[in-house]
Amino acid sequence: MFFNYFKTAFRSLIRHRFFSAINILGLAVAMSICMTVIMLVADQMSYDRYNKNADRIYRITTLDVDDKGNVMKENQFNAASSMPIGPELVEHYTGVEQSVCIRRGFGNGWLEFENQNVNIPLSGFFADQNALTFFGYELQYGDQATALKDPFTVVLTRAAADKLFKEENPVGQTLKVGDIGTYTVTGVLKDDGKKSHIVFEGLASMASAMSLEASGKLGKLSGDWTNFWESWTYIMVDRDKSQADIQKHLDKIYAQHIGSTKQGVHKMVLGLQPMLTITPGELLNNSIGPQLPWLFVYFLGGLGLVILLTSCFNFTNLSIARSLTRAREIGVRKVAGAARWQIFTQFIIESIVVALMSLALAIVIALFMKPIVLQLNFARFFRWDLYNDTFIFAIFIVFALVVGVLAGFFPAVVLSGFQPVKVLKNLSSMKLFSRMGMRKALLVSQFTLSLFFILTVIVMYNQLNLFMHQGHGFNMKNNVMVRLNATAYQPLKTELQKYNNITSVSAASHVPAAGVSFGCGLKRKADDPEPVDAGFFLVDEDYQSNMDLKLMAGKFFDPHHGESNKNFMIINEAAVKKLNFKSNEEAIGEPMIFMNDSTMKTIVGVVGDYNHRDLTRAIAPAVLLYDPGQFSVVQVAYVGTYEKAAKTIEQAWATVNPGIKIDYSEVSSEVTKFYDIIFGDLVKVLGFISFLAIMISCLGLLGMATYTTETRIKEISIRKILGSSGSALVILLSKGFLSMLGIAILLGVPLSYFVNSLWLEQIAYRTTFGLGVISIGVLVLIVFGAITIGSQTLRATFVNPVDNLKND
Repeated sequence: MFFNYFKTAFRSLIRHRFFSAINILGLAVAMSICMTVIMLVADQMSYDRYNKNADRIYRITTLDVDDKGNVMKENQFNAASSMPIGPELVEHYTGVEQSVCIRRGFGNGWLEFENQNVNIPLSGFFADQNALTFFGYELQYGDQATALKDPFTVVLTRAAADKLFKEENPVGQTLKVGDIGTYTVTGVLKDDGKKSHIVFEGLASMASAMSLEASGKLGKLSGDWTNFWESWTYIMVDRDKSQADIQKHLDKIYAQHIGSTKQGVHKMVLGLQPMLTITPGELLNNSIGPQLPWLFVYFLGGLGLVILLTSCFNFTNLSIARSLTRAREIGVRKVAGAARWQIFTQFIIESIVVALMSLALAIVIALFMKPIVLQLNFARFFRWDLYNDTFIFAIFIVFALVVGVLAGFFPAVVLSGFQPVKVLKNLSSMKLFSRMGMRKALLVSQFTLSLFFILTVIVMYNQLNLFMHQGHGFNMKNNVMVRLNATAYQPLKTELQKYNNITSVSAASHVPAAGVSFGCGLKRKADDPEPVDAGFFLVDEDYQSNMDLKLMAGKFFDPHHGESNKNFMIINEAAVKKLNFKSNEEAIGEPMIFMNDSTMKTIVGVVGDYNHRDLTRAIAPAVLLYDPGQFSVVQVAYVGTYEKAAKTIEQAWATVNPGIKIDYSEVSSEVTKFYDIIFGDLVKVLGFISFLAIMISCLGLLGMATYTTETRIKEISIRKILGSSGSALVILLSKGFLSMLGIAILLGVPLSYFVNSLWLEQIAYRTTFGLGVISIGVLVLIVFGAITIGSQTLRATFVNPVDNLKND
């Protein structure tokens, strides 16, 4: 019996090729989007699951608190924690089996878009000796227990070993890592496809960091309880202990070692995060690797679901639309003894067959889309690798079956309910969902969603365009950023100043509004209840002229004061207001507590406000400090062409840093790159989704228009004989569909305005959702709709009445 159902289903699909093709293509496109999301989530869910102890490993997190232990306002958890916490738990508390500390300072950071030192060959961290066994990393070469024991030893990933050495087994080889020494390779990790949330190319022994601390090349973090930014701590708890048990220990450690420290020292309360909730999970500051927030998963899943629903609407629409052509078949089968459930099963199986055929096409589309998706900035940032194996394909099959049942359920219920007497007695008098019924409601819903996506893409594109061209209040044009990459800034600055086309050279910690931010707290008095949060930059005495900042009061750093400039600070006008000074002049000469290191600094100048953060946020307090030891970039203002300036910079670099690669780019490109990473991909993704939404909607409209034209072919023939013109027939056949487009516009415009206003209101410098945006979006919808409808209604005007009426 079931074989007969499948045979009948295939016959029906072949008989109605046009409608079948629309359903299969629409479902395939939608399913490919959903499958991509499934592969993405599966990829993220595979992180750290290989570790047999993953369920009892926790990362210690931190959260800003004031001197009284109260959590700061608008705060976000920090993934890092101070180095002494792990050993303290293991040595003095019960329930913690072992701990591992991972520390910055070895190689480049994991962020692909972070400023990297092109002269350092790999990215990585310092790690405790037991890190390999703790995290379950297996070695292809080397001894897992001792590979990270001795100073200046390193374990490489297989990819890093292939990149750096010609040998299959490079154990015993050495490599130089910047100015922190030469390291001996003691191990190579297996390339087994197991994924960890910790991203690195090499892990150096923690003993190396201790040696570098002793020599003064690294800061002394091993005994610092209040440095919560440079290291990460993981603990493995006993199986009979809960998270709450360990949290009590952390509270005691905070009270004893952190909360009891003097006022003005930066303090953090301690927390725990299960390793299996890191990715996907809550987005934390100071991440050690890519972590996909659940919100992003929900967003992508929602988009896929909307497209899938649109395709299901098409299936339902077209199934009901051509129901009358199968009504006689249903009537005959019921007269012959078929039960309603058998008719229902027949149509459900037809729907499942369509879904399975769509699945085959969707897999091809998804495989074609995979390399395109992986090239997106977001994909590279989060290191996506769309996961697929037999289990995932099994999920796809189940997914297709569910889609088939959902898409075909409503048509199956309706069609199986036909009464034989009515469909066999007078088929032409049957009306199913006529006027503004279900079919039209579904089409209106589809085009409403399409208009919503079109308008959203236009608004996002306008917002991205605003970011790219909006002034930030400082000099970005004719300004080149050169990364120092651990080289001295003063010789390069002196050399650059010799050239006529260089107008200004300044050193700084980082470029403003380019995605990197340093934060600090300011207090006028030690007993102030809460510090004022501010961003801060480390700059030299020429920063004001290089950035073209306006000095509102006081003076800038004096080149003759040298190191004594470290005792001074310059703030912006927003900081003046936040610190409750009555005027810019009143702030001059006032001492301030810089909370990051509890030092006192005197305000010597006030600069005008500028956007030191990205344009999604309003201007906030900012502090300029002087510390040559932390300069990481040199900004070079020039006249003339960029090409000539680039040659000058390369020549100056080669003079002072022979044999070291130079890394430079325009300041404007660094700033706009940040917006392109955040908004550029959203515009691309939503643009693609919009195209799919309107394509699927138009396919459904095409099917409906084709069906309507075919069912009214005799009426059209009679009207032509009676003298109706082609234009009159086009208007007659089109007006119903055009009215649906009109209703979709009336619904879609307010919906789009409301939803887009929600996120636009969160942005300080935002575009407008005006008449121009609405006009463009509506015009696009009407053009696509008119082309789709017109292709069928115009075809109807060329029918030959004789061919259609000769048998009547």
